[in-house]
Amino acid sequence: MTKAKSYKFFTLFSLYIAQSVPMTFFSTVMPVIMRQQDYSLTEIGLLQLVKLPWILKFIWAPLVDAKSKGTSDFKKWIFSSELIYALFITAIAYLNLAINFELIIIFLVFAFAASATQDIATDALAIIILKKDERSIGNSMQSGGSFLGTVIGSGVLLIIYSIYGWKMLMFGLAAFVVIALIPLLFYKNDTLKVHTNAKKVSIKDLYYFFEQNGILKHIILLFFFYSGIIGTLTMLKPWLVDLGYNIVQIGIYSGIYGASAGFVSALLAGWIIKKAGRRKGIQFFLFYGIIVSLYFVAISYLQLSTYLVIPALLLIWSVYGVNSVSIYTIAMDAVRQGREGTDFTIQIVFTHLGSLLLAVLSGAIAHKLGYQGLFILESLFATSLFILFPKLYSFKTIQDVN
Repeated sequence: MTKAKSYKFFTLFSLYIAQSVPMTFFSTVMPVIMRQQDYSLTEIGLLQLVKLPWILKFIWAPLVDAKSKGTSDFKKWIFSSELIYALFITAIAYLNLAINFELIIIFLVFAFAASATQDIATDALAIIILKKDERSIGNSMQSGGSFLGTVIGSGVLLIIYSIYGWKMLMFGLAAFVVIALIPLLFYKNDTLKVHTNAKKVSIKDLYYFFEQNGILKHIILLFFFYSGIIGTLTMLKPWLVDLGYNIVQIGIYSGIYGASAGFVSALLAGWIIKKAGRRKGIQFFLFYGIIVSLYFVAISYLQLSTYLVIPALLLIWSVYGVNSVSIYTIAMDAVRQGREGTDFTIQIVFTHLGSLLLAVLSGAIAHKLGYQGLFILESLFATSLFILFPKLYSFKTIQDVN
């Protein structure tokens, strides 16, 4: 691998770390604290609604494409968005989580909007600078960066929070976001590709995307891709709280061990897809997801111990890792030239929308049916997706690449 290619992957890796660390921290610390303060599982599930900007980002994705003629313009979007993101995190440092919870939620919505804009630009930049045969490995860097950010945000920072408190941690998070942008500052595009059709991009492209042949099946696949694991992931930390684990143990077991498993599996997934091809590789990952979901069902009937819980965390996070790489890879294959940011965002929004719906419902399901009922339902989703995958994976621009 050349030095330029290695730095390209490293730059994408750092951008996704910068994006995921603060977001992971907010979505991880709050559920744990809320559960310790006797918030219901339904209320914890509703907390996921702060991610709405990631669902609505398709609205302004055409604007990002239209105002970007080349990689330098996407870099400007990324820098400005992340700086705004850091400012909101700094503002949150001066608020008290127990007293100003509603205001913090509002600030988080604005922070997530800035982060969503960064994500649009970063995904478009990645599609432009990655060659077709580099996409699976590039998406391993993307997913791997996100999972490493999760290790830091939900594991390391959760422990630091319990020691140093809210304010100092927020200042550290803001600084981290800015520092993680440094690799992009020195990155020079080695492919010399430009966003040639940027001037023609408009809001109408949102409509034209859905006129393509085979798009309905493709969207259904994206919408339900995480259905076999997202409910379990959402209720994972409340489940650990109810099992009697404290905040430090949760930070280590799920935030560090679990997310590290996701990081490793994401790196392996890119290599597997590159060797086996899109279709065979993803089918293998979906079957693996069934096995993991059944493991959760099985242990729900047993007297749980740490020896059973830790493997469960490693397994569910590893499924999340391979699924993330799968989604990003097939979504990149389905973009139109000059509309990379718009098309990729539309596709990932459907994935987020499906995940958000199931995440919100997971709290109510766990409340009504218990964790065991939730795990059984998830196993049914995982099995259904595996069976339907050959029929849904038929979008015309997607091809197996060995």
